[in-house]
Amino acid sequence: MGKRKTPADYVRKWTKAGKVKKKCCRSKSRCKKCPVLALKRAKVKVAKRELKHAA
Repeated sequence: MGKRKTPADYVRKWTKAGKVKKKCCRSKSRCKKCPVLALKRAKVKVAKRELKHAA
């Protein structure tokens, strides 16, 4: 069995692929490539995966 991916691993992967910026521009409405929002999306993704494996 492989190592479980953390949300930070997903964000790192998306950053290398160019889907997420390295640094947040701190605009009032977060942009689509914001690493802060990407981390939130990754946390949701990991939580869904954990629920799926738990059931």
